[in-house]
Amino acid sequence: MENNRENCYEIAKQIYHLDEEVYKCVGSSLGRTYTGDEATCVENITKLLITRPQGHEIRSEIALIGNMARTIKNKEDHHRMMKEYNDILKKVEKIPSSFGSVDIINENLAALNSSNLRQHFSPEDHLIICIGRTHGSAGTDIGFALADKLKINYYDAEIFKQVLKRLDAEKEQVVDHSDYKTELREKIHKNTNIGKFFENFNRYHGLPTQDAIFFNQSDLICEMAKKEDFIVMGRCADVVLTNHRIPHISIFITASFEQRVHRMMELHNLNYKQAVLLLTKLDRKHERYYRHYTGKKWGDAVNYDLCINSASYGIEESVELIERMINQYPNHDK
Repeated sequence: MENNRENCYEIAKQIYHLDEEVYKCVGSSLGRTYTGDEATCVENITKLLITRPQGHEIRSEIALIGNMARTIKNKEDHHRMMKEYNDILKKVEKIPSSFGSVDIINENLAALNSSNLRQHFSPEDHLIICIGRTHGSAGTDIGFALADKLKINYYDAEIFKQVLKRLDAEKEQVVDHSDYKTELREKIHKNTNIGKFFENFNRYHGLPTQDAIFFNQSDLICEMAKKEDFIVMGRCADVVLTNHRIPHISIFITASFEQRVHRMMELHNLNYKQAVLLLTKLDRKHERYYRHYTGKKWGDAVNYDLCINSASYGIEESVELIERMINQYPNHDK
C-alpha cells in the first residue's frame, strides 16, 4: 500500500509539472488546470490516483492538460509535452484499479462480432465525434481512449465546467431566477444587490441555472466545432450540432443492464442491490436531461449513426471499431 502511495505521489508530481510546463509553452489566457500551490495540488492529485483512479475527475483533469498541450505551436515543445503526457497515461494505467482496467466485455457476445463501417466527411470539416452512453458500459473509457489514439481533444462534463469557468460563465455566476419575483421582492425589501440581479437576469433572459449553463455550453461546442477536431461525451452534443448543421458522428454505447451492474460492482466496490439502484437512478437522470433539451428519446438507435453493445467488444475492440468507421475521413490522422 505504501509503495502504491509513493508511486502515485511521483505520478502526481509529474502531472502537476506537466500542467505547469504546458501553460508556459501555450501562454494562454485560459490558464492552468492546477492553480494552487504545488504541495497542496500534488497531495490532492495523489489522493485521486489512490482512491478514484477509475473515476471521471482525474481522467478529465489529465485530458484537459492534454487538450492544451495539443495547441502548442512550437514543434519541439509540442513533441516534448505530448511525450510526457503519453508517459503519464501509461503510468496511470498501471496503477491498481486505474480507469479502464475493468472491462465490459462479454466473451460469448465478443465471439460473434463483425463490422464493415464507413463514414464520409468533406476535407473542410473537422472530425467531431459525439458519444452518448449508459453508465457502466465503459463508454467514458472508450471515448477517452479513442481521443488519445486519434490524438484529438476530449471533452466531458467536468472539462466543460472548467472551460466555461475560464470563459467567465462559471456556474456560480449564473443566478437561478426561476422564482425571480420572490427574489426581487426580497432584494427590494433589503435594498441589496438589485443592480446585480437585473444584470444577471438580462444576461441569461431569466433562465433557470441549468438552462443557462446548457445554452452556454452548446454555444461553446458549436464554436469549437469550427476550429478543432474533438470527442465530446454527452451534453446532447449530437442534437446541438445537428440543429446547427455541423457535420459529426454520433455514437451511443451501452450494454445489458446485468453486465453494467456487475461492472459497477467491481469498479465501485458495491453490492448487487446498491449497483442496481445507482444505475437505475443515473439512467433515469440522463434520459430526462436528454429528453428535456432535445425532445428525443435517449438511446433510441434512430437518433445515432452507430450504436455499440460494448459487452460484445470490450474497451479496446470498441475503440478499434470506431476507428474503422472513420478510417476514410480525410483529416483524422494528425
